[in-house]
Amino acid sequence: MMRLTTRLDRYIIKKFLGTFVYSIIIIISISIVFDFSEHLDDFIDKHAPFKAIMVDYYLNFIPYFVNLFTPLFVFISVIFFTSKLAQQSEIIAMLSSGISFKRLMYPYFIGALMIALFNLVSGNFWIPYATQNKLNFEERYIRNAYHNNDLNIHRQIEPGLFVYLENYAVESDIAYRFSMERFQNKELKSKIFCDYAQWDTTKQQWRLYNCYVRTYFENREEMKHYPTIDTSINLRPEEFKRRVESVEAMNYFRLNEFIAQKRLEGDERIVDYEVTRLKRFINPISIFILTLIAVSVSSRKVRGGIGMHLGLGLGLSFTYILFMQISTYMAIGGSLPAWLGVSLPTIVFAGIALLLYAKVQK
Repeated sequence: MMRLTTRLDRYIIKKFLGTFVYSIIIIISISIVFDFSEHLDDFIDKHAPFKAIMVDYYLNFIPYFVNLFTPLFVFISVIFFTSKLAQQSEIIAMLSSGISFKRLMYPYFIGALMIALFNLVSGNFWIPYATQNKLNFEERYIRNAYHNNDLNIHRQIEPGLFVYLENYAVESDIAYRFSMERFQNKELKSKIFCDYAQWDTTKQQWRLYNCYVRTYFENREEMKHYPTIDTSINLRPEEFKRRVESVEAMNYFRLNEFIAQKRLEGDERIVDYEVTRLKRFINPISIFILTLIAVSVSSRKVRGGIGMHLGLGLGLSFTYILFMQISTYMAIGGSLPAWLGVSLPTIVFAGIALLLYAKVQK
């Protein structure tokens, strides 16, 4: 196995990482200016403290944004500095010295590996923590109050225990037309239905109002009425107050537990959660593919120089992003399995990368 020993390897990796960091600083600075301009009225209207804006929001906005668009930053960075090397005839000099194009890719992939590992680890553990702080700030100073508009909500909260509610009022923590069914060996054993259930913050349990309890025995059934019933079940108000994007604030282990619970409950948004998890692993893989495409496109000296390479690179990168958005929406809509919807753009661009690599080697 080759080792990183040559000055040329260190030179390319230094260019790679340096240009990557530089591009992040430039693009993030521009993004912060636009974001601040967009939310300035919200900051003023809701009296957001300057320290909270800088520390709680933008200090957590930066890692979230960088992690989200790391593949794009890598692609643009490689296009830029490789094209510059090509225009200065440095690529030609490297190949003329006896280095093969395959060997030339070695330091590029070392740089891509460093960034991909950082993206993988931070995306699953550090970024969720920063995202939670960012979302907390947005809920307080930017977004309007959250309203749950779901109707006819069904949940399996544990094996054999199902709940149903017609709708949920977030402001008062009331579940209307609430019912609960308990099954044993696929047979219905009891059912509770009531006008509404309200969360008791003091007792940390649900209070059911105007309840009817129907119990099923082997040869008969029994119905009883109760003005109120207090019950403790594995269902909390936060389940109905969560925006879909809040799953981005869960680390790898918490997200796995959450998805397992939601699959048990039969949550209709389970695909959204699975897409979020899959993207955390597809992004690091796409870094290698986009690096290969970028080197293959920009390593030749052409008329138009860096501008031509950057234009082509930006066109390919935006095509990739658009393709990713379309396939993701298809997965969420049920047209594609979640794993295929998230990975399809990467698979297609992997094929493009191999074709471009084979062509440039000739």
